[in-house]
Amino acid sequence: MTAFFAGGQSDPTVQPVPTSVVEKVDAADTTLQNPKRAVISIGSNLGNRLENLQGAIDALEDTPGVRVKAVSPVYETEPWGVAPGSQSAYFNAVVVVKTTLPPSSLLERAHAVEEAFHRVRDERWGARTLDVDIVAYADVVSDDPVLTLPHPRAHERAFVLAPWHDLDPEAQLPGRGPVAHLLDAVTRHGVTPRADLELRLPE
Repeated sequence: MTAFFAGGQSDPTVQPVPTSVVEKVDAADTTLQNPKRAVISIGSNLGNRLENLQGAIDALEDTPGVRVKAVSPVYETEPWGVAPGSQSAYFNAVVVVKTTLPPSSLLERAHAVEEAFHRVRDERWGARTLDVDIVAYADVVSDDPVLTLPHPRAHERAFVLAPWHDLDPEAQLPGRGPVAHLLDAVTRHGVTPRADLELRLPE
């Protein structure tokens, strides 16, 4: 990894970069051998919702064996499964990562990130500072009750499908088919893009 001038001549003032540094740079992208692609949904309807989502993205990036590769636009969403007006609206987004962690370890990390943001699990569909769900992991289809893959309700949730489609119009939900077709089959009522808000990729 030596610097070159135009014309192909090496710069004699540049010292060769140590192999260990080159390996670290390479590892920053590939992490380890044979990383898998995973799709993660994040949401928040308590506290500073945008900061919570960005914090989740940064925490995922800080995880050994995980690299955040893409972040969707932000959507504002009416809460799912509760009476209208009983909770604040969510901010939702989708994150695509490459990871060498197995699904079970990625789930543990997702829960740890939620807990770091004081996620409370007192009730189903309850309000939350942060929700981190694994939507899909490579092409894995599993009915494991601890981690069902893909997420058993992702195919019917516009707040997952819409931002995922924004990131990858050709995306496929394993076992369910094209995300574009799934999105056409669900209502987008209460799921609104927020073009005025933006999440950033970790530097």
